[in-house]
Amino acid sequence: MDKKLLIKTLQKIRPTKSFWGIFSVIMIFITPEIVAFVWGGEIKSFTDAKVATPLPLEEEYAYKALGELLGEGSWINLIIGFAILVWAFF
Repeated sequence: MDKKLLIKTLQKIRPTKSFWGIFSVIMIFITPEIVAFVWGGEIKSFTDAKVATPLPLEEEYAYKALGELLGEGSWINLIIGFAILVWAFF
């Protein structure tokens, strides 16, 4: 791959140093992982209890997705979020 093209692409996807750029990195990468680490067990037990009752298919899928998303935290996603946040300032 061309080095100039790679640098140009990385500059395009770099988050901006504005409020919205920083806010979006925090809300998309960091906050869900912190919530998953702190309340993951409670969220997983809640979603499992909801799925055990008869639900419409859409609600069942929504609770399963919520349980999968916030059931347990990921250190890799948290590190990636902080790396992108640091990258925004350099």
